[in-house]
Amino acid sequence: MSTPKFAVTAQSFHTELKRRVNSYFEEQRKKPTGNFHLYFKAISFGVALVAIYVHLVFFTPVLWLGIVESLVLGGLIAAIGFNVMHDGSHGSFSTNKVVNTMAAFSLNMLGGSSFMWNFKHNIIHHAYTNIDGVDDDIDIQPWLRMSNTQKKYKLHKYQHYYFWFLYALLYILWIFVMDYQKYFKQKIGNMPLKKMELKDHVVFWSFKFVHLIIFVGIPIYFAGFVPWLVGFLVTTLFAGVVISIVFQLAHTVEHTHFPMPSEEDGRLQDEWAIHQLKTTANFATRNKLISMLVGGLNFQVEHHLFPKISHVHYPAISRIIKQTCREFNVEYIEYPKMRMAIASHVAYLREMGRG
Repeated sequence: MSTPKFAVTAQSFHTELKRRVNSYFEEQRKKPTGNFHLYFKAISFGVALVAIYVHLVFFTPVLWLGIVESLVLGGLIAAIGFNVMHDGSHGSFSTNKVVNTMAAFSLNMLGGSSFMWNFKHNIIHHAYTNIDGVDDDIDIQPWLRMSNTQKKYKLHKYQHYYFWFLYALLYILWIFVMDYQKYFKQKIGNMPLKKMELKDHVVFWSFKFVHLIIFVGIPIYFAGFVPWLVGFLVTTLFAGVVISIVFQLAHTVEHTHFPMPSEEDGRLQDEWAIHQLKTTANFATRNKLISMLVGGLNFQVEHHLFPKISHVHYPAISRIIKQTCREFNVEYIEYPKMRMAIASHVAYLREMGRG
């Protein structure tokens, strides 16, 4: 399908929202990028990941401890993705472009591709959230039906039961299958991939090789095949569940919308900012531990409206966004508890499965 166009309004909600948020940073004399707390968190997660990796690989703990450490390792992989890579890829980790690039490159060290992520997430997903046929995040066909515009199969009747298994596979499929599919097809979903330069090809293949050496070759050599396989599966499956559920709670719940452009002119009903509010939900924003671990991605509304602002500022600007939404009569979707958001996600999958 062609790229949808957003509505243009005389009294723009988005313009007023940007003015108020910009005024906040000017009045508070703050930079919209990361701060000491973010950098300390990033270093702490990185040091913890290296320490656990070293202990697992070179000291081979007993089975029960190895499984516990593998679970923690999977959680740290997800946390670095949420806190370091995600902010870095959006240019909000630091005011320094080199530091942002290094933060974004953490994805390459963990087996993914920062090039593919940038196009899939920053360009497609953030612009065309929840639009079937464009947003690759809701294209999990034929295994899951994420929108009522997608074809329904008999197995979807049970998708609210088996989705946990598919979510667990996400990280493994991401680094070993999906990145390569995008690379060789030169497409993400139906969207042509940005042309890769020589350096992009070199980075893609070299980091894929480095990841295999670090997370497959070295562990097998020092710990043995079976201990590596057990630890690798525990780590990657847990990371997959965590990554999947955090991102899915942001967009595929009962109250979010899945708008489609007009068949006549390819235009959407709403302006871009209102589209983001209709297709995005927050969860557990008062839980400081969850906010810290998921890199503020429970403040998904704030992130989608202002992706170039670091997540450390989301609690502050959320008050501005809520007030503006009330004045413009725009719905602000939020679940007070994470368990409520998970229940809503399960209910939504059940609804889509029944058709």
